This record gives sequence, C-alpha cells and structure tokens, in this order.
Amino acid sequence: MTRALTFLGIESSCDDTAAAVVRSDAASGKILSTVVQGQTALHADFGGVVPEIAARAHVERLDDCIREALQTAGVRLDELDGIAVTAGPGLIGGVLSGMMTAKALAAATGLPMVGVNHLAGHALTPRLTDGLDYPYLMLLVSGGHCQFLAVEGPQSFRRLGSTIDDAPGEAFDKIAKILGLPQPGGPHVERAAASGDARRFAFPRPLLDRAGCDLSFSGLKTAVLRARDALVAAQGGLTEQDRCDLCAGFQAAVADVLAEKTRRALAASPVTALAVAGGVAANSAILAKLETVSAQAGARFLAPPLPLCTDNAAMIAWAGIELFREGQTDGPELSARSRWPLDGSAAPLIGSGKRGAKA
Repeated sequence: MTRALTFLGIESSCDDTAAAVVRSDAASGKILSTVVQGQTALHADFGGVVPEIAARAHVERLDDCIREALQTAGVRLDELDGIAVTAGPGLIGGVLSGMMTAKALAAATGLPMVGVNHLAGHALTPRLTDGLDYPYLMLLVSGGHCQFLAVEGPQSFRRLGSTIDDAPGEAFDKIAKILGLPQPGGPHVERAAASGDARRFAFPRPLLDRAGCDLSFSGLKTAVLRARDALVAAQGGLTEQDRCDLCAGFQAAVADVLAEKTRRALAASPVTALAVAGGVAANSAILAKLETVSAQAGARFLAPPLPLCTDNAAMIAWAGIELFREGQTDGPELSARSRWPLDGSAAPLIGSGKRGAKA
C-alpha cells in the first residue's frame, strides 16, 4: 500500500504569492492549508503586472505565507515528506524568488525538493479535487495560456490545440483596459456583460472556419476596439450600456469559440472526462457553454473550485507529490524557466526564440 505523503507547495510565478500543505494517500489528496497573498493593489496604477514589483513582493511575503500555511495545517517542517516549488513558466524574477526559498528550506531540512511546471499544476488539479483517472481532456485557459491537453500521466501531456496569439485572459484584460474598466479585467468584463446585449455587435468567431483545435483572440480584440472607436466618433464617448453591450458581445464570442474548439477536441481524443482549469475557468458564462458541450459529448465535466482556478500552491504541492511518486527529485542545480511547454514534442505555435517555445 502506498504510504501517505505530506508536501509543502510554493507558488510565485506571477503576482500571487502562495504556499500550501497537501497530504495524499494512493487515491486522493487533502488540502490541509492554502494561503494566497495577492498583489492587485501594488500594480493597480500600472494597468498590469510589473515584474520587478512582483518579484520584490514575493521576497517580502514568501516567509509569512509558508509560516501561515504550516501553522494552519498543524504541520512542522520536520513532518513534511517534501517541498514542491514552481520552476516555471512565469515571470522569471518571481519564479526565482520561490525557487530560492525552496532550495534554502530543502538545504536546511534535508527534505527532497521537486520542481513543478506551473501549467502541470493546473492540469493535474482535477486529480487533487476529484480523484480523476487518466486520461482526460484538459482545457487550460488563463491569462497567459490557452491549450487543449490530453492528460495521460503526471509527465505525459499531448497538446491538441493552442492559441496562436493572445490567451483569453490576456484578451479580457485588454478589453477591460480599452473600455476603461479596472484590472484584472476578467471579473469586471463578466460583471458588465451580465447587463449587456450580446447580439448588438457582430463580432467575429476567429478560426472556426479552420479545421483543428487551434484558437485566436487577437482579431476579436481588434474588432471590439474598432467598435468602441466607432461609437466614440459617432457620439463623443461611451455610455454605460455601450460598455455592457461590448463586454457581452466579446464574452459571447470567446465562449462560442471555446465551445466549438472543445467539441472538436473531445471528438479527437478518446477520453471520458473534460476538465477546465486556469483563471478564465472562473467565468460562469464560459463554464456553462463548456458544460453543455461536455454533456452533448457524453463526457464528465469538472471545474475546480474558484480558489483553485487561479494561481495557488495547493496544485503545486499535489503535482509535486505525483512527480515524487514517479521518482523525481531536484537538487540545487534546478533552474528557473520563463517558458516551459508541457508537450515538448509539439511544434511551437507562438513565442519560439532564445527562451524556448511558449506553447
């Protein structure tokens, strides 16, 4: 019988500083504690995340997050079986902050350390929350990534499709910015869309005329910008209803594209479950569309609780446990990576250069 393992997870890939303690037996996991300290207020004046500010905040907050996670879980450092830490992809300064903390803890305690791909943390979350068996289809949809993955094991991911430009979360943030809504944009666009008329503007559904599961959101973002500019030119500005209608039309277009591409991904992959993860998975309109598509395909549908949709350390601890069970440990030579595709065999679609492929 596989013995229970208790891991500390550390996550600092963007603008959330997080620590968590997770315990697992052979079949399931239990979150003993999860602590997330956000940085929204620190970046509010800049219209987006400033990497240097984020990295400095991680350094200042990591110790407190880890201390609180251990105290809440009622676990001492010497009672842990290992430490899991995000090693990429992400903002390199933030990733380094978390990794150096994990390395110091591992050196001081003698505990094994496991470097985790942040995207794998999202992709494996349904196994933590629901004990989902392999294989399953994962739609990873966030501020920096959007891809369909056949998840076949802790280190086995087959990409079926990906965005060729903007990720949906990035597009939501940009739409919020051009419409004068606060950041992060996703929740504010969704809130405005609830009072809007999605049929008022005929926004495009990009790449639906192209076979396969690849996606594109840059042209949709441009269409919203042009519609806004036309309204401003015609009437001298935007009314509140204009903003709501633009948000509703944009959100409906994103949901339609994701739904159709999900339908194709389910047809192309022999799986019985569809899981959704990442920050955009918190959008209720998009979730409703995806759940309908999943039901039509006869697939089980899973979406993590809201706190596990966004960046968190519980998913990192869980992924670390799964990797540790497969024999992975990392030493002081573990390197931070700003880019780290899950499917290394897939041809890069965007962002391939000296730092490697983004997806």
